[in-house]
Amino acid sequence: SDAMPLIPLPAFSDNYIWLLNDQHRLLAVDPGEGAAVLDWMANHPGVQLDTILVTHHHADHTGGLAELVQATGARVYGPALEKLPVDHTPVVHGQSLSWGNLTFQVMDVPGHTLGHVAYWAQPAGQTPLLFCGDTLFAGGCGRLFEGTAEQMTQSLAKLAALPDSMKVYCAHEYTVSNLRFAVAAEPDNAALAERLRQAQAARERGERTVPSTLGEEKRTNPFLRYREPGIMILANDGSVLAEQGS
Repeated sequence: SDAMPLIPLPAFSDNYIWLLNDQHRLLAVDPGEGAAVLDWMANHPGVQLDTILVTHHHADHTGGLAELVQATGARVYGPALEKLPVDHTPVVHGQSLSWGNLTFQVMDVPGHTLGHVAYWAQPAGQTPLLFCGDTLFAGGCGRLFEGTAEQMTQSLAKLAALPDSMKVYCAHEYTVSNLRFAVAAEPDNAALAERLRQAQAARERGERTVPSTLGEEKRTNPFLRYREPGIMILANDGSVLAEQGS
């Protein structure tokens, strides 16, 4: 939101760790490595990490948990159905989590993994925000490692029911490759072609392409547009879903 700084920390080759800074408190989402978060804190004296949200168990989202918990004592919230490398408070669909002036709602969004969750919040008077891990990407969706195409379709439908203004904070910089696939699936979508052009230009300038908005995803993401006649066959093909994302 505009009232609470949200910081993207690049990690590995294409991950993002998202930080929310509420005055002297810090919340981290999916810290795949601890050093990036600790370095940021070292450059911002007086800010203390007290909460970590985890969407799923994959190492590029959880690899920094042990180091961060040891260094800060932060409380970790994560999927009730998945094992994490540290003790954590399990969360389930429909649960609410309060942090500062925010209340996060937990959603079950299986498909990429069986216990994957997402967190969304509506800051008062500000743009709503969504931390969706590897379920929904800018222009694509996550690879099916554990779940089924049916589960992923249902999960994406849950996310698509959220407000169009929702900012989508996904966990990877896959936008250009995702949009190239999307253009191949829906070549007559002018909004999609323009989005790919803008994303390519942003990356050439060294800029990130996320967050997007849910409305933008509904206009250009083939995995939210599976009812469009030209791409129905792709959305109903589990192998296509299985090829997408990390």
